[in-house]
Amino acid sequence: MESRIDQLVPSAARMQADIEQLSSYSDPSKPGWTRRPFTSFYDDGRRWLSELMRAAGLEVSIDAASNLIGSLPGSDLALPPIMIGSHTDTVTGGGRFDGIIGVLAGIEIARLLKEAGKPLRHSLQIVDFTAEEPSEFGISTVGSRGMVGNLTEAMLELSDDNGLKLGDAINRQGGDAAQLAAQVKKPGDVALYLELHIEQGPVLEQSGHGLGAVLGIVGIHRYRVTLAGAPNHAGTTPMTLRNDALAGFCEIGLAFERHCMNYAAEAVGTIGKVTNEPNASNVVPGLVRFDLEIRSLDRMTSEAVYAAFAAEASAIASKRGLRLSLEPLSKSDSVMAGEQVLQTVLQACSSVAPAITLASGAGHDANQLATIAPIGMIFVPSKGGRSHCPEEWTDYEDVAAGTQALAAALLLFDAKDLSGWQDE
Repeated sequence: MESRIDQLVPSAARMQADIEQLSSYSDPSKPGWTRRPFTSFYDDGRRWLSELMRAAGLEVSIDAASNLIGSLPGSDLALPPIMIGSHTDTVTGGGRFDGIIGVLAGIEIARLLKEAGKPLRHSLQIVDFTAEEPSEFGISTVGSRGMVGNLTEAMLELSDDNGLKLGDAINRQGGDAAQLAAQVKKPGDVALYLELHIEQGPVLEQSGHGLGAVLGIVGIHRYRVTLAGAPNHAGTTPMTLRNDALAGFCEIGLAFERHCMNYAAEAVGTIGKVTNEPNASNVVPGLVRFDLEIRSLDRMTSEAVYAAFAAEASAIASKRGLRLSLEPLSKSDSVMAGEQVLQTVLQACSSVAPAITLASGAGHDANQLATIAPIGMIFVPSKGGRSHCPEEWTDYEDVAAGTQALAAALLLFDAKDLSGWQDE
């Protein structure tokens, strides 16, 4: 087995070229590297990625949730496939490594297997999941949700600021929302899900470790909050007679921060998207809509933060004569890597570079795949712990090391009987 692991040594130069090419499909009107899903820039990246998959010997398809999938048959077609995946969409003003390296690592491994001329026992699927980042529809992990049956009819009816429904956006991206239920993957359909990702934090860099085996991933609860007041003339409406939605938002936003701080050791919370109407300097704001999220490894903690916030937000809105609406958008529970998976991933990482175990504070497509299959993740260092910004950086040698560890893990898992690991 060790000889096979040694053969799968990625080319850092080849991976650098791939990363730079895929990064070039970016919206020039936005800062950093911006490739939002359901845009022409995303389409261009997908077309290039499809050709890269084909050149690596993969059969390319798009499923009902518009996920791009490259497949490589194994020698034992009775075994369920092992899946490697991540995403190629970015946040606005994002970087060149988040998500991208996980997809390109899978393709590099497929190339190495092709060059070695030794098929796996399990079939291999490399997936670029659609819209992993929070989308214009208010939810994240759209493609992986759709793959596992966690994309509800209500979610498909969500609209972006232009009135486009999510279901229609999926169809435009090559998917088929009407076929989602027919194509849902169930427990047993996937033997194992693996993902390589940048850490998006400082732990590996500060501890001097080259790789991290991920213990678990936080759950993320997202809500949309609407505050409706009364738009009015900014000069003629007395301060005592205003129903100012934006002023109410300021007070409610600080209340949310305070409740999150009460659980600072266990959770984090963010208000990252806000719209104000009519957004004019001479009009008292009449409507504010914002999205908030709470992240924690413990579901009860997330729910406690939200309950305390919702109660105070209701009181503030009532005091200010505002109408408050609280709408749940999505909830993904935290997931933990099974002990056998974790130890195998750690073994693979340690064969390449100094490695530790650590938790992920970010959400991933692995959150969704964990509902149908055991999951394992590998982190590579993020310079300065920076991510979701143009300064996001991971050395290409570290990307190659992470890919080598991912390949080593894949070969170790391929030799094992993975049945029953979902129930660990």
